[in-house]
Amino acid sequence: MIALGCDHGGYNLICAVKKYLDEKGIEYKDFGTYSTESVDYPVYAYKVATAVANGEFEFGILCCGTGIGISIAANKVKGIRAAVVNNEFGAEMTRRHNHANILCMGGRVTSEEDAVKYTDIFLNTPEEGGRHDNRLAMLAEIENGTLNI
Repeated sequence: MIALGCDHGGYNLICAVKKYLDEKGIEYKDFGTYSTESVDYPVYAYKVATAVANGEFEFGILCCGTGIGISIAANKVKGIRAAVVNNEFGAEMTRRHNHANILCMGGRVTSEEDAVKYTDIFLNTPEEGGRHDNRLAMLAEIENGTLNI
């Protein structure tokens, strides 16, 4: 199950993502917002990120105007690896190498068609282990304040 959230700048993009998920029969929960009326993106980033971090959802998708602010907010939640994606290669590599658990996109910089492509790639790309496991362990150490370099 996927956790979805957006602010007003990402509302139209998340609607396109929801249509794609509906067509594919993929379950999701929409944490809002539900219109283009101005709201504060950290509220929705926090709702989705905490739901993913506590294991209620495997992945999250967040959208704001650029994807940047909402990703910064989501990454403040321990256990979250939220990545802003602007191309197909990034959508693949953020899963394959970084094991990202939240996809972030910008409604003012990403077309609805591209958002659906990036979502499909993100949800269907497996994590790669090997050399990436050590790097992910280091990210966890940074998050816990224990990285010793």
